[in-house]
Amino acid sequence: MVRSTTLVLVTTVTLALTAAAAPTVASAASGTESGRAASDRAVTYRATAPFLRHAAAVKAGYVPDKYCVTDPAGAGGLGYPHFNHAYDNSVDPAKPAALYYEDDGRGGKRLVGVQWLVYDKDQDLTTDGDRPELLGRAFTGPLRGHFPGQPVHYALHLWLWKENPKGTFQTYNPAVACLPGTTRPKPQA
Repeated sequence: MVRSTTLVLVTTVTLALTAAAAPTVASAASGTESGRAASDRAVTYRATAPFLRHAAAVKAGYVPDKYCVTDPAGAGGLGYPHFNHAYDNSVDPAKPAALYYEDDGRGGKRLVGVQWLVYDKDQDLTTDGDRPELLGRAFTGPLRGHFPGQPVHYALHLWLWKENPKGTFQTYNPAVACLPGTTRPKPQA
């Protein structure tokens, strides 16, 4: 039964990826996305498809944060970050450093996006000569670390598994919501 379910899941994901690749190839042909960017996006789809099952991501070394991250400037958020620090500094489309999940409404998690994270070589917020690119996009940054010990870095977000009305590469997604009581408590003054 497990093999049958796995086969159905793999077949479904393969068909979905094939269908998803068609618009990407068409957009590449029309000049909105380069052939390389379209190819890299397809690699990311294939590489992260197994992580549609939350347990598979955890087994692969993506460590879940217990808190859901909201957009400090308004509605929406990132969801629950899951980092695999073995992929820090990766610009391989198959190896994002972070996966983002949201609550699925049934007590589980649904994959919504991915992120690559590359440390700034000189750790100087005023220079950006080492800004990486992937998927035909320059990373944002350099950015200050978000927690003690995190270096100055560049980041690239991709809302691959859930549409972002603000744009595919925007940091926060207004369509991602954090349930009450799931966000990090604010420090007491």
